[in-house]
Amino acid sequence: MTGLDNTDICLLKALQKNAKVSTKELCGLLNLSKTPVYERIHRLEDRGVITGFKAIVDNRKVGLPLVVFCNVSLAVHDDEHIERFKKDIREIDEVMECYSTGGLYDFLLKVILTDLEGYNRFVFEKLTKVQGIVKMQSSFVLSEIKHETILNYPEIPD
Repeated sequence: MTGLDNTDICLLKALQKNAKVSTKELCGLLNLSKTPVYERIHRLEDRGVITGFKAIVDNRKVGLPLVVFCNVSLAVHDDEHIERFKKDIREIDEVMECYSTGGLYDFLLKVILTDLEGYNRFVFEKLTKVQGIVKMQSSFVLSEIKHETILNYPEIPD
């Protein structure tokens, strides 16, 4: 691992479980005083290990129950076309995640919307406007089986 020790891992797990955990609780958990806890958190942020603190929102409870995974292939695979695709996708609010993939398709999008009508509008008003897409295939989520946000860290020998 990249210079993390067991205390860092313990700190990361605690923050991933509850980013609002009190400093007092962290100090007790890590057996450290406030200053070293703050220093570790800041060092992890500075190194880009911690990229932010966010609330995890239940999409269904805010009127966005439809989750769709959309596989996309591009017609041309040169740097210019790929960069333009990435730029365009980053500007579409309904796309929550986008991954470059190997296999049959070039990219996997996670899209969250209100309903099928909303997905239809998304496809025809936004996704088809992205230049270079030659093929796409959608999978609609029927139910969420597991959604984890706490990483499974490899063991670090003492």
